Amino acid sequence: MTAPPDIFDRRLVALRRERAATRVREVEAILAPAAELLLDRLDDTTRRFSRALDLGGRGVVAPRLRARGIPFVVSMDLAPRMAAGAGGLPVAGDEEWLPFGEGAFDLIVASLSLHWVNDLPGALIQLRRSLAPDGLFLASLPGFGTLQGLRESLAAAESETRGGVSPRISPFPELRDLAGLLQRAGFALPVADQDRLPLAYRSPMGLVADLRAAGEGNAIRARDLATPPRALFPRAFAAMPLAFDLPVLVMTGWAPHESQQKPARPGSADARLADALGTREVRLPRHPP
Repeated sequence: MTAPPDIFDRRLVALRRERAATRVREVEAILAPAAELLLDRLDDTTRRFSRALDLGGRGVVAPRLRARGIPFVVSMDLAPRMAAGAGGLPVAGDEEWLPFGEGAFDLIVASLSLHWVNDLPGALIQLRRSLAPDGLFLASLPGFGTLQGLRESLAAAESETRGGVSPRISPFPELRDLAGLLQRAGFALPVADQDRLPLAYRSPMGLVADLRAAGEGNAIRARDLATPPRALFPRAFAAMPLAFDLPVLVMTGWAPHESQQKPARPGSADARLADALGTREVRLPRHPP
């Protein structure tokens, strides 16, 4: 087995989230709609939940779970102060080393909180094990293209001022990868889809302030630690778009249970697809020349 990639400095992620705990309410206008976008999936199921894990919800998920009638909510965060203000029973813990027993929850919600995890496949396996049979996992992540305007503006400005480019914006996952990750982790009925959250700022510094208030500063291990040229950020900000969409990738998966719908056995259909489509069936040779 190969070791998982070590892309993010998890200690730095925890430190930045700890510092952001006193300011995170400043970005509730972004975090709350993102949480509602995810929790709308709960309204599509008749399943009732009683033990929920709010993973990195930053104060907007736990109250909404309680408002939906879930009596027991644990709020876990990498930063103790962020966990303490999240609204549930606080637990400081690492998504890569979950401190919960098997089947501890029947609902796990991770709203915009798993994108700093180095070993996402391993974390998903642990999350599935922490679900009771027929428990539901809901997660959203910023998707590929997040902060693309800022990424391109910084890259162009740095290339002009320093003759090279250093990583300043995190890599983000693509939608096509997520359903496969859920399936590999052992989730039943895995679904991955994408939504968008429109954002607009009066100035680039408004975006920078929100990133800091959310604890979303650059934590890539390969980041350049040297002091950037004085002209870098003014030049980048002059070209940065102020209105853009945040691509939000949503993962849905269930802990396996015998009551769940199973895929049909190959060859068990009692009607032809051609008949349903009103067309003619054409059989192809097994080994075409």
